[in-house]
Amino acid sequence: MNADAHPLVVRARKLAADLLLPEAERVDQEGVPAGHVEAVKRSGLLGVVAPVEYGGSGAPAAVLRETAEVLSGACCSTRFVQTQHHTPVQTLARSGLPVRERLLGPLARGELLSGVAYAHLRSFPRVPVRVRRRQGGWRFEGTVPWYTGWGLNDVMLLAGVTDADQALFAFAEARDQPGLTASPPMRLAALTAARTVSLELDGLWLPDDAVALRTPHARWAAGDRARTLNAGPAVFGVAEAALSLLDEATAGPLRARLADVRRRAYALADDPAPHERAAERLAVRAEAYQVLGTATTAAVVAGGGRAMALTSRAQRLAREALFLLVQGQTTESRRAHLAALSGA
Repeated sequence: MNADAHPLVVRARKLAADLLLPEAERVDQEGVPAGHVEAVKRSGLLGVVAPVEYGGSGAPAAVLRETAEVLSGACCSTRFVQTQHHTPVQTLARSGLPVRERLLGPLARGELLSGVAYAHLRSFPRVPVRVRRRQGGWRFEGTVPWYTGWGLNDVMLLAGVTDADQALFAFAEARDQPGLTASPPMRLAALTAARTVSLELDGLWLPDDAVALRTPHARWAAGDRARTLNAGPAVFGVAEAALSLLDEATAGPLRARLADVRRRAYALADDPAPHERAAERLAVRAEAYQVLGTATTAAVVAGGGRAMALTSRAQRLAREALFLLVQGQTTESRRAHLAALSGA
């Protein structure tokens, strides 16, 4: 089945049209409401790639990308909260540890929403979160600089590095508790609505049966690098939303450019050798950002002075584009993007 016609994509479009898009400017200023989260849970979109035997849909990656584009173009803040969920689901689907049987079903069926706290692993050999063995479990110490969805998520997949340089991922309840304290929500230039905080870990203890993954950091980093080389679907969703605000004479050439870079980006994402052609992947990623920036800039220009109002869709999309420039950024991707911008 063509991903465009998949029932989950149809469902994502309905959710976007009926709820997310009409409320997007208000959500941008006031925050993602619990009602949006409940609607996403009911939609089945949290189980897009989850195994069918656990209540998910087991859909291919193309369907996950298409639903992500639709949600991003409608309300990037809601999509950003929702997208965190897929990493815990995929981690559990590959895990052979006891936590799989406890949590994969509820996560796949949308009964629980999970966040993630692992981007700090990319700082290695600096270790913002250290994990040490303690009394039949693991003790977490340090600071998680960014955690999205606080107050909306039920659980989180939390990561740290052991003294043996292993990356250890374990599930915790997403709430203040002994050893875990959240900061006030951050005020950001974009996606403040997604409720991002930092987390202070002062001896948070999690039992062995909360652990979902334990692997050498180098092995985890190799897999993470493959993911961060490619352009993500939110880039194309926000760009397409910006183009929808333009007349066809302006949008047409930009839409053709967007379709071309999207096709190449997804062909690379589907390549069975994800670690190869790194330079090409980073170049396509940078090109996708260039089209995104042009599309959102054009929407602001077309909107004129009205685009400066916080109620303006063009202005919101332009700020969301700025956010996407640094989401999932690594030293390698930053260097390649800056080189593309400077013409080096």
